[in-house]
Amino acid sequence: MSTVDVNQLLNQMKHMAALADRKPEAAPDNTSGLDFENVLRDSIETVNDIQSHASDMAQKFELGDPSVNLTEVVVELQKASVSFEAMKQVRNKLLSAYKDVMSMQV
Repeated sequence: MSTVDVNQLLNQMKHMAALADRKPEAAPDNTSGLDFENVLRDSIETVNDIQSHASDMAQKFELGDPSVNLTEVVVELQKASVSFEAMKQVRNKLLSAYKDVMSMQV
């Protein structure tokens, strides 16, 4: 039986917010190991993993697995929903930024 550690989840969210608020350096280089493509790919894979886990738990609950209870399933499904909505918002912001850049006059 897995439990949700709220404090750990909040710490992860704070860490991600701090990374997002960090100012870019004057001359960006790839020596830091942070590559936009890799960060985006890892985020998408994380959302996919969360959704897969929630789906698996829901299926186990539906099949009557005694090791899975309803509250865990609901929490996992909500985490999957929130992470997917956040990913959609990131996609919308990226598309908006792309449109802004493409409409700039050179």
